[in-house]
Amino acid sequence: MNDFASAVEADPRQHAVPSLRSSDVVAVVPALDEEAAIAACLAPLLAEGARVVVVDGGSSDASPRIAAQAGARVLRAERGRASQMNAGAAAEPGAGVLIFVHADTVLPAGWRTQMQAALASGARWGRFDVRLRSARPLLRLVGGMMNLRSRVTGICTGDQAIFVTREAWARCAGYAPLPLMEDIELSRRLRATEGRPAALRCHVLVSARRWEKRGVLRTIAQMWLLRAMYFFGASPATLHQLYYGRTR
Repeated sequence: MNDFASAVEADPRQHAVPSLRSSDVVAVVPALDEEAAIAACLAPLLAEGARVVVVDGGSSDASPRIAAQAGARVLRAERGRASQMNAGAAAEPGAGVLIFVHADTVLPAGWRTQMQAALASGARWGRFDVRLRSARPLLRLVGGMMNLRSRVTGICTGDQAIFVTREAWARCAGYAPLPLMEDIELSRRLRATEGRPAALRCHVLVSARRWEKRGVLRTIAQMWLLRAMYFFGASPATLHQLYYGRTR
């Protein structure tokens, strides 16, 4: 087994995806007041030849200017990750592959090669493992549990930099217009139509600010509760209110 094959877990397919030109890969980055993080997010995307679309949801800081100066295409869209990411995907109809990257996430060197290997193996969508940027052992464990949960369930979260071929994206009709759990809903539909995701073992670095601000155990408990409520039929609007406590 070669290095790429050992890094990827995906359902076998009968067809392969041809080598991707740089112009075929589009990274969509939803942003809202991310001036402290967005330059670091964009650097590895641009360095590996992706076209980058930053979709701003109404930032009051310098996020759009920083993104434009870095070389990204900057758009404005209605606030909300789902609407912002859909707008970015719609603005690049020629993309063969879309990768959705949160603005506080940094992809590793070689991410494009790893993604391309997964697609060449027959996968139509996938994600990366995550590592939270923290020296705290408990937060390292949280990241490991996120990866394990995703590997077992075939459900991915937005923190994991979900990627998808244009054809699969079209079949699932993009992100549902939900204020929360849009990543879970997309994963469920992709899993149903395309099979299980490629689970790349190389790590994206994700900000730990959510856990550090709210408390690690409290955040874990809250996220498990919200997911359980969602699977049992609670509306995303209700979950959004419980999670954010206000309109974000």
